[in-house]
Amino acid sequence: MKYKDFEGFIEELVSLKLKEIEETEHVKILHAVESGSRAWGFASPDSDYEVRFIYMRDQKYYLGLQPRQDFIDWELDETLDINGWDLSKTLQHFHKSNATLFEWANSPVVYRTTPEWRQIYAAAEKYFSRKSAMYHYYGTARKNYHEHLTDEYVKYKKYFYVLRPVLACRWIEKKVSPPPVLFEELASEMLAEDLKDVVNQLLETKKQMTESGKGPRIDHLNTYIENQLIYYKATIDAMDDDRTPDWEILNQVFLNLLGVGQ
Repeated sequence: MKYKDFEGFIEELVSLKLKEIEETEHVKILHAVESGSRAWGFASPDSDYEVRFIYMRDQKYYLGLQPRQDFIDWELDETLDINGWDLSKTLQHFHKSNATLFEWANSPVVYRTTPEWRQIYAAAEKYFSRKSAMYHYYGTARKNYHEHLTDEYVKYKKYFYVLRPVLACRWIEKKVSPPPVLFEELASEMLAEDLKDVVNQLLETKKQMTESGKGPRIDHLNTYIENQLIYYKATIDAMDDDRTPDWEILNQVFLNLLGVGQ
């Protein structure tokens, strides 16, 4: 099957899966996107499809006293990884300026979206926290670097799991907004000029390798990463907490979507 034909097949399959979820779980899916390496633009040939969605149930579900599950894990196999978050969980995590949610909101691969989602995100943007987001990306970069990039031979895909969050920190520091999801867009503006050629070559090499493919450690990239980690640790520690404590805007969106705030 040709690549474009396979991508079309995946889109149709995901669409069928979303309908299946709605019918089986009695929910409405408000937004569904691709997440992970395929959204970031550096998937390996054998990468799976990480489908993430936001859903809501009817009003009575949220008014009951029973404990409520706020996520759906639907499918996990060699091709598809599908799970979603309930509306209430989503709004609670937007209040915390959850960086992963902002990535879902800005994914370049959208399987489905709705006017309700646009209303949610218009409110959520007001809760974006520079410090919270930078701390998330710094922690992701630091963890992946120390766990995967210090041996003599390393998985090349891990360079992008470190470089991307480092560059996201630079974007947030400079622009005070959620970073773009595509690595190439982020790198074109935030990566040091003297590293662009080697990173572009590395990206092309990585796209041809399997998920477990390894190569020699690239020492000058490691030096750059180490310096960035030191810089952002100090920078983030010195920043004031800029999260928005107020719940009013998110509460109003929640009530409106449930038909209570009309």
